[in-house]
Amino acid sequence: MYKDELEKLIQGFGNFTQLKLENIPDIDLYMDQVTTLIEEKLAHLKRTEGESTLTKTMINNYTKSGILMPPKKKKYSKQHIILIVLTYYLKQILSIGDIQKLFSPIVTSIINGEDCREELNSIYKSFLKIEKSEIESFIKNFEHKIKLEDILEIEGNDEKGAFENKFQLEGEKDIVDLILVVIMLIVKANMEKRMAEKIIDNFFTK
Repeated sequence: MYKDELEKLIQGFGNFTQLKLENIPDIDLYMDQVTTLIEEKLAHLKRTEGESTLTKTMINNYTKSGILMPPKKKKYSKQHIILIVLTYYLKQILSIGDIQKLFSPIVTSIINGEDCREELNSIYKSFLKIEKSEIESFIKNFEHKIKLEDILEIEGNDEKGAFENKFQLEGEKDIVDLILVVIMLIVKANMEKRMAEKIIDNFFTK
């Protein structure tokens, strides 16, 4: 039954160890060390084994785009790594241009010589709390919503019956449910993406 498989998939979302602030090295790292660290700590976020979490080209592009400060003597600080981790999450939804706008106030301040370690540390620790809370909430809500009556019994959904009957006759009754689960997730993600973009457009400048 597809619901059992979905429940196994959703439970996997919580089976990982966050990269805590105290586990990010305080010493500056060379690029190879940074990519190795990120590949190891964010491996659970990859869709496939062959996917790269971070490459040298990505780091260079982030620097050219203004998402990262230029490295000092080819070394990257704890602040760089925090921004790289946040960028990995953000780029799943936002464009590189939007991420640059979002980080611009902090990155510009650092480039100008200001000490923003406290601000970045605070942002990162809050990010970890938000991630943990949102994952727990998502798992709980998703397990509730995958019940047939929650997803399919939508008022006025007359087309659903004909579709479901057709697939039932063909022995593929679960396909309609799964299509609607994906649609439900994408509709929610799209609304949240649009709201994030509106905040960037209205409160962050290039």
